[in-house]
Amino acid sequence: MEALIVGIISVVLIVLLIYGGAYVAITLSLVSFLGVWFIKGDAIIAMRMMTLAVTDSIKTYDFASIPTFVMMGLIVGKAGIGADIYDVAHQAFRRIRGGLGIATVAANAAFAAVTGSSIASASVFTRVSVPEMIRYDYSRRFAVGVVAGSSVLGMIIPPSVMMIIYAFVAEQSVGDMFLAGVFPGLLLSSAYILFILVAGMISPEYIGRGAAVTGSEGKARMSLLQMAVKLAPLVILILIVLGGIYSGIVTASEAGATGAVVALAIAALGRRLSLRHVKEVLIDTGHITASILFLIMAATMYNRMLGIAGLPSMLSAWLGGANLSFLWLMMAYVVLLLFLGTIIDTSSIILICVPLFLKAIEDMGLNLVWFGVVTVIGAEVGLLTPPIGISCFVIKATLERADISLNDIFIGALPFAAIMLAVLVVLIAYPQISTALL
Repeated sequence: MEALIVGIISVVLIVLLIYGGAYVAITLSLVSFLGVWFIKGDAIIAMRMMTLAVTDSIKTYDFASIPTFVMMGLIVGKAGIGADIYDVAHQAFRRIRGGLGIATVAANAAFAAVTGSSIASASVFTRVSVPEMIRYDYSRRFAVGVVAGSSVLGMIIPPSVMMIIYAFVAEQSVGDMFLAGVFPGLLLSSAYILFILVAGMISPEYIGRGAAVTGSEGKARMSLLQMAVKLAPLVILILIVLGGIYSGIVTASEAGATGAVVALAIAALGRRLSLRHVKEVLIDTGHITASILFLIMAATMYNRMLGIAGLPSMLSAWLGGANLSFLWLMMAYVVLLLFLGTIIDTSSIILICVPLFLKAIEDMGLNLVWFGVVTVIGAEVGLLTPPIGISCFVIKATLERADISLNDIFIGALPFAAIMLAVLVVLIAYPQISTALL
């Protein structure tokens, strides 16, 4: 019983420290060490167990996919492929009411299929689509809101770094997680587009005067051949990366490395990547990868400590004894995800919440791959909500416009966060949407 009390106190302490501004990885590591120390009564044992947790966590081969996919996404962003995708989407939807908003969603969905990063999407499309929408008299809040909302597609549509992290925590196949993200990603994209179409018809002032503009001015019209040429790099990368994984030709790690090399070759052939850009890509890849792996090491310590304390087993037994229905269990889980989304990033939410609920989900006979999709989407809502709202902060930092405040970005993103919740409810009610390709 004493171990259980230590486990419960540790979870409360983690939340308090994070709310107090402590870095998540350091918080998890420190509390895990102290928890094992109190349970075992020996600091040396605690140190050895935590050391083993670190070495066990980072020697997994699947983690090689993290730096490779991160690098591929950064190369694609630096090479301007996102801008090309937006140009094509702009051409396709320019005559539809609210068409530039739809173009932003469509371009973000396509961009997500080769980057796996919401931050990259937010940064790229803030530069290429927000100025264009404002030029056509779209409202500023809608312009930044649609970029923020559609940027989350980068973490849902495969390849996704968050899916890889969940696969590690839940011991699931990375390929299965990628497959499970296809239909939910398309569903969320379609829901965004439907919302823009309906809003353009019943409340055009929300989108702005530009909602009714045909978009015939400005950019020159492109022929089908020009559109195909602009889309070719994206299609090649998708075929190589996702096609290679789903066909079984390459593993997820090999696909990421191959995609990074191909993206570099495409950028070099198109003379779109200078040596300075290559240096920036390598440095940013190192920073992002180190940050993610540090979190994973800390989360492994946390998982070991919870296991020693017996907290997951206790929670599973309590949920079973309480006879909670599937609906109430998922409601409690989603509320926890939304609560933590106000203070920490998506990867940290996954690493903290999943170990607590995993055994209960398994005992109920639920599909862990589907549970991963629910977890990622529920945690991703936090990218659009204050006070953290990472995508919103990235947009603000990228824009550098005094006439658009951070508050404007959060308000603009609010309807898209609500749509995410609605889609999440659908995915919980119909798990087969996520598992259809498995």
